[in-house]
Amino acid sequence: MSIPFELPAEERALSPYTGYTRAHWEAVADGLLAAAWRWRTPGGALLDLPGRPSRSGTRSDGLEGYARTFLAAAFRVAGAGGADPHGWLDRYAEGLAAGTRTPGRDDTESWPLILDHDVQGQPMVESASVALGLRLTAPWLWQHLDAGVQDQAEEWLRGALRHTPAPNNWYLFPYTVAGFLESVGRGDAETAAVRDRALELLEGWYRGGGWYADGDGRAFDHYNGWALHLYPVLDAHLGGDPAAGARYGERLREHLAGFALLFGGDGAPLHFGRSLTYRFAASAAVGLGALTGHTPLTPGVSRRLASGSLRYFLDRGALTDDGLLSLGWHGPHDAVLQSYSGPASPYWASKVFVALLAPAGHPLWTATEEPAPVETADRVLSLPAPGLLVQATRADGIVRLHNHGSDHVRSHEGESAAGDDPHYGRQAYSTRTGPTAPGNAADNHLSVEVAGRPSVRRRLHPLGAGHGDGWGWAASWHRPVFAGGPPMVPGLRVDSVTVAVGAYELRVHRVSGAPAGTRVTQTGWATGPDEPLISSLHGLHGFDPAAEPLRAPQGTACTRWAEVPRLTGTARGTSLHVCLAALTAAPGPGPLPAAVVECAVDGTTGLELTWADGGGRTRVCFDPVRVTHQAG
Repeated sequence: MSIPFELPAEERALSPYTGYTRAHWEAVADGLLAAAWRWRTPGGALLDLPGRPSRSGTRSDGLEGYARTFLAAAFRVAGAGGADPHGWLDRYAEGLAAGTRTPGRDDTESWPLILDHDVQGQPMVESASVALGLRLTAPWLWQHLDAGVQDQAEEWLRGALRHTPAPNNWYLFPYTVAGFLESVGRGDAETAAVRDRALELLEGWYRGGGWYADGDGRAFDHYNGWALHLYPVLDAHLGGDPAAGARYGERLREHLAGFALLFGGDGAPLHFGRSLTYRFAASAAVGLGALTGHTPLTPGVSRRLASGSLRYFLDRGALTDDGLLSLGWHGPHDAVLQSYSGPASPYWASKVFVALLAPAGHPLWTATEEPAPVETADRVLSLPAPGLLVQATRADGIVRLHNHGSDHVRSHEGESAAGDDPHYGRQAYSTRTGPTAPGNAADNHLSVEVAGRPSVRRRLHPLGAGHGDGWGWAASWHRPVFAGGPPMVPGLRVDSVTVAVGAYELRVHRVSGAPAGTRVTQTGWATGPDEPLISSLHGLHGFDPAAEPLRAPQGTACTRWAEVPRLTGTARGTSLHVCLAALTAAPGPGPLPAAVVECAVDGTTGLELTWADGGGRTRVCFDPVRVTHQAG
């Protein structure tokens, strides 16, 4: 698809995979900013982009337009050493003065006040972008403001320090505001206390292996890269704090070692978790690692991932005809949105431009692009801390994520079917597919149906994960949750194991405590009729062997209409249900039944599967869960 602003010619010698250079990044930033500024208020305090409002209302949405685009402009200008050929900073200085003059007033320019997250919280999110933008551009913007404007801006920003954030990554917003105030000589006990509290919570949320939970529960998603790593690592970098840089930078390095595998050969980031309309912000941590040196990736790999992700969306309709980022994934897609999503929400994608802080002579921009991890070899990687299993195949460039640990159920919440979220509750996600929307046939889902009521999967309890050469596994258990009656059936439990071998997925479920007449269904990957993808599903035990096709008319983020294969079986008491699944590019690996020689089930305690063509044997046992794989 065409991009509605001009980009430089491709540079395939330096960037053989994407054709993008630093000049392309600058041109994209400028193009996005120019399109957004067409919708400014007269004083430039609000950018009221067209579209449906968020739950926070249009004034907050207008502030969001200002703040999130300011972040892109700040990275763009700071990375150029203050060079600002388009005069972006003058516009943001004018808007800052107008927005903070009489905050809370119902007029054309005034910004909303920052209050508690459950009262009027969204401005607190935007305060972090305003503060970070001011910190990055202080020599060229802040230091040239009148003292009165500085004071009124500080007073508005301090609202973030004096009100309660949401119990997750939001604590890093006042942390970032406080960091800016301290950097310009306006720190005090209040700023110090806010920063200490945020870092204290961050320690509790760190689960090892480079992964943070987004709060006290088990939400592991893209907020790791574009928030939980970004704010403390960038703060340490800007503040010249070697101790903090080493502490948080080492965690970023560990994170990137696995996270780098979550980008497909086409550049797509993994479609998993909330706020996916932020699109190429998914690669912000890659650029941050290259900028700070806290990365295991070579500069050529880092740029290939970051530029690949940026170009993936630009080439697939992420921009409207007038150059605005739409609410969706490729193009507009309502099912990917949350109630907090407004017209300017996609501009959180501005965080990707942290890469521009690396100057033109930095290896990130001068090294020749190298292949992404998925382009070098087939790989299976377990991530035990978040309970995830990554499966990547080089031939088709598809990366799959098997979810046995991320559930987005807050620690204080009960389990309710009404809270089912397709972006966390499904068993598997990929770089080439999206989950089906609520009300449609659910993809990659095991449903236990009691008295005709299907179940959903909410709170996950990881049971382990591991990997070897070319194979890996992850396991979890959950209690099926039902709508339209009692939320749970006493004693009902599902233990699930996924084993990835090459392109194949062995899915094993033990259902315990099932009443008589219980039906069990398992679905596979959702694909569209015009996609060159093959979604295969075959029952091995406890299911009918052949899958039936279900339709999902609302489609996914990747196709406007989808089909989902489904297996069906029955359960009573304790039973095992085993199937083989695959998502591959056409023509696919061949019929799934031919991939297995034998599936020998040992009652309800486990099984041994013998793979065809000398592929070895896989053994899965329960009580406790143990998985072994012996190569052929």
